[in-house]
Amino acid sequence: MAAGLTPDRPLIGVTTSEVRFADHVEQTPQSDPPRREMALGLTYLRAIEAAGGLPVVMPPLELAAIDPLLGRLSGICLSGGPDLDPDTYEERPHPQLGPIEPDLDRFELELARQADARGLPILAICRGMQALNVARGGSLHQHLPDRPGVTIDHRQREPGDRSVHAVTVAAGSRLAHLLGLRETEVNSFHHQAVHRVGNGLRAIAWSPDGVIEGLEAPARDFAVGVQWHAESLVARREQTSLFRGLVDAATRFESQDVGVRAA
Repeated sequence: MAAGLTPDRPLIGVTTSEVRFADHVEQTPQSDPPRREMALGLTYLRAIEAAGGLPVVMPPLELAAIDPLLGRLSGICLSGGPDLDPDTYEERPHPQLGPIEPDLDRFELELARQADARGLPILAICRGMQALNVARGGSLHQHLPDRPGVTIDHRQREPGDRSVHAVTVAAGSRLAHLLGLRETEVNSFHHQAVHRVGNGLRAIAWSPDGVIEGLEAPARDFAVGVQWHAESLVARREQTSLFRGLVDAATRFESQDVGVRAA
């Protein structure tokens, strides 16, 4: 057994938001025929496993499947992926809007709402943070280069394990406590960002040009979102701490849930 892992690891669901189309999939002689596929970077799963959790991939299912699915989990990670459909926050599409997947959005937003209502620990990453914000009634900047004051290219060309700008974290926030820092260097792979902050959330991290880089729900035990891809930076202790925080919160949730069922 890997160091730090126990037999009773909490189950952490991880969403899959990347879509690969058949014409973009190269078929090998031994493979299945090309088809529309969902994809998820293994870095999410490895980061959760290394933190002591047991990751479970959650494909987009029928909405009726969400309740029984969440009933088996102790936490969720909302992963990165494509742009959210602006119809989900009642705005018209920007000309630079990327490819969208409305059916996927519908599932993921309802998943976030139901997980939130259950009090499940949530770690939301990049698109995941945007989804958490929209699920709570917030909105997004659809194309950051058009936002006044943006001076940083938030869509880096360097690999994901490279950081390209600093982030300042609010004192006293759960995120600052997890990181053990008030400032950290992060990667950046987005052209959208939080605009209107959702109900019960607060902004707790910012890039030097004022883009919101972190959210949390103060009333929740653990509902934290970061705009950067922390799963690609887990060689750094402060980034690993985000996944350990999720797993620790999931363990607490699991213990409380067992207590409720036993009462």
